[in-house]
Amino acid sequence: MEVSTEEKILNAAKEVFTQKGFAATRMQEIADVAGINKGLLHYYFRNKNKLFRAVFDEAFSQFALRVNEVFAADMPLFEKIEAFVSQYMDILIANPALPSFVINELNQKGDAFVQDLMNRKNKPNPLPLIGQVQMEIQAGRIRAVNPFHLVLNMLSMCAFPFIARPLFQAIAQVDDETYLKLMESRKQEIIDFIHSAIRV
Repeated sequence: MEVSTEEKILNAAKEVFTQKGFAATRMQEIADVAGINKGLLHYYFRNKNKLFRAVFDEAFSQFALRVNEVFAADMPLFEKIEAFVSQYMDILIANPALPSFVINELNQKGDAFVQDLMNRKNKPNPLPLIGQVQMEIQAGRIRAVNPFHLVLNMLSMCAFPFIARPLFQAIAQVDDETYLKLMESRKQEIIDFIHSAIRV
């Protein structure tokens, strides 16, 4: 089946944003990868923000769908934590510019951006996980941690390295390939850290 021009643009945009990040990406680079002229690119997407928003919308929908399956799954808590971290990190590795875009949108649009996400049919719902954590605490199977802090810790430990990526790479003097390999191995580091923090 022939790929539409819009699909070519979105695929090219995802590739360039993944390689260079949101701030460093230029519309001309996306047009070149898509094999179209810049005028046609602007016909479909007026500016870089609108183009990245389209990439973000697709990734956010995938993220919500995948993590909600984990949150609602009938599995032991430690397995659920492992599954969540793995799914979330996989999405971030495939879309490393997403966290910085979210921060930028929150800074620029604030509550309007949050409301837009919360009005969507597919949005993350961690309440089943939070309820399971509370039950495990009451049963004495894990430490008496605040479930909301636990969820925030998992989210931030996954997302922050992508937000701080340019600074970290500059300080540690690692290239993109090395950095992404480090993020792959980070999955298990986060899982082990969280498990150790809540075991009795």
